[in-house]
Amino acid sequence: MKKYLLFNKVVPRWMIMVLDFVIITWSFASSYLIVNRFEFSNILRGYFFIYTALYCAIAALVMYVMRIHTGLIRYSNTRDVLRIFGSVFISSIVYMLVIAAWVKPYMHINSPTIDLVLLVNFSVSSTLLILLRSAVKSAFNYLNNYSTAKKSVVLIYGSDNNAVLVKQALEASAKTNFVIAGFVDNDLNKINKEIQSVKVYDIAKLAKLKEKRAIDKLVIMNHHLDEQEKKTALEICLALGIQVLTVPPADQWIYGKLNLQQIKDLKIEDLLQRKTIQIDTTRISEDLQGKRVLVTGAAGSIGSEIVQQVLKYNPAMVILCDQAESPLHEIRLDVEEKFPEIPIVIYIGDIRNYYRMQKLFADYRPELVYHAAAYKHVPMMEENPSEAIRANVLGTKNIADLSVAFNVRKFVMVSTDKAVNPTNIMGASKRIAEIYIQSLKDNPINKNTRFITTRFGNVLGSNGSVIPRFRAQIQKGGPITVTHPEITRYFMTIPEAVHLVLEAGTMGSGGEIFIFDMGEPVKIVDLALKMIKLAGLQPDRDIKIVFSGLRPGEKLYEELLNTGENTMPTHHEKIKISHVIKYPYKQVTDDVNELILLNNQGDEMATVSKMKDIVPEFLSKNSKFEHLDNNRPARVTEMQKPASKLLAVV
Repeated sequence: MKKYLLFNKVVPRWMIMVLDFVIITWSFASSYLIVNRFEFSNILRGYFFIYTALYCAIAALVMYVMRIHTGLIRYSNTRDVLRIFGSVFISSIVYMLVIAAWVKPYMHINSPTIDLVLLVNFSVSSTLLILLRSAVKSAFNYLNNYSTAKKSVVLIYGSDNNAVLVKQALEASAKTNFVIAGFVDNDLNKINKEIQSVKVYDIAKLAKLKEKRAIDKLVIMNHHLDEQEKKTALEICLALGIQVLTVPPADQWIYGKLNLQQIKDLKIEDLLQRKTIQIDTTRISEDLQGKRVLVTGAAGSIGSEIVQQVLKYNPAMVILCDQAESPLHEIRLDVEEKFPEIPIVIYIGDIRNYYRMQKLFADYRPELVYHAAAYKHVPMMEENPSEAIRANVLGTKNIADLSVAFNVRKFVMVSTDKAVNPTNIMGASKRIAEIYIQSLKDNPINKNTRFITTRFGNVLGSNGSVIPRFRAQIQKGGPITVTHPEITRYFMTIPEAVHLVLEAGTMGSGGEIFIFDMGEPVKIVDLALKMIKLAGLQPDRDIKIVFSGLRPGEKLYEELLNTGENTMPTHHEKIKISHVIKYPYKQVTDDVNELILLNNQGDEMATVSKMKDIVPEFLSKNSKFEHLDNNRPARVTEMQKPASKLLAVV
């Protein structure tokens, strides 16, 4: 029996049937003898054997029909218990009918105590049948939990129905290396109570519990992780070195069973996420429903999420424009499967190619444009400024000019906090793009197009961002490289950012820059420490952190407002409007055209010098272009954290 239980072998059905038959035979015989006070005269006359054999035949037939022998005993549940009660009850009813219809009139045998025998037998046989299954299940759990393989001692967060389901699922699997030590909760009515034979502990005493029970892991359902009390518990676990695992809600389990692949390490994205942002879906639906929508950079992290969210509002058509063939193909397969009823156009093209983009506008006549195409990596653009200008300035200019020419109703540009008081080529190129599209509001030939800019910080898990990089370094055994111990960044989830992009798109009348409330900035070194702990490792001991120095153009602190800017609120608490410095359309156009011309001529220093003329606050940092700032007015550098607290955008 041990080999069946311990090595996940299935006990044959015939063996269960034999055990059940032995139990019902012994139970009825014992009940008959007890009720009749062991009067052996009845036994000698044969009544005992007739009554017992007849009951066993009926009960065996009923149990076979009700298939109580077919379930895996180790996974027995309440439904199996009810089936046992039902089969014993039906067997008793059928037996009484047979006694009344056949035994009494034809065999002339009458036992006045048979009703009492059946009553006693019902209690005894059903109890023994249930005890058999409970004993096998308990033996399985015991052998599984205390086998030679090393087990992890885990706690389950919460003590509600979801937590109980997680416990049952973990105990039911032969492949999980978990021993359930109990539940943790902050509900005073449940603390120190027991649920399914395990105790509910006070979450405030997690440190003592870890020391006493050698807790390795905490298991938590990954929905509603934004609740503050859960975040507090997770922070405690990180401090104590307890690994946190997440499981999806029970309605996502495969066939009602938790798959081992669904048990995952808690991700830093889960720990950083905030309460779900409430957006005005009615306004967004009015904006998008039945419209032809163009998304540039549709294969990127932000662009692909814009596509997914736009499709939910039933547009007439969505044009996905990007030059990345393979990622675009993957997105196409995904969205065509999810939204088969909405026309999807895949348009491979480079926004820097005006004539290719002109054909796109001429063929599909988009009514709304979400411009997410851009080069975004600071060090790479510092090394290749000409490409930053061609993509971020010329590309944006092409799409914006075509939007005016083809009477696009609304143009929404995705910008970045690196455009604020830029210290690098990438940020400066995005700021020039902002300036250009803002100036188009005053373009005399622009009669219909509203130009809107959205500005926010880093998004969690985007392509090439710090979190995937740290995760890869941890998987390789380290070290994690951080540029500076004091460097901070703002973080927002990709869906959260895109929600706000769509909402901001409904607000603008043209020329605004909308700034998103990014919450509090996060120290990158703290991010690295948490990611190491989330992986169940110890900083310095298992994974080292190495400081590599600031990269060319990199800031210590990001800002969301330029010098001289301030904000005003909107109807959405997470979105503010920046009072920006405005530039005349003709001056901006002349400056941008000159910049593009210099860039085409290949004079790198002259090109960057022109960028600094267009963006006076652009001061290079840790870059080969720093000498261009020697004769320019100085401003507060990023090495001085702004006292105005503009970072929080409150």
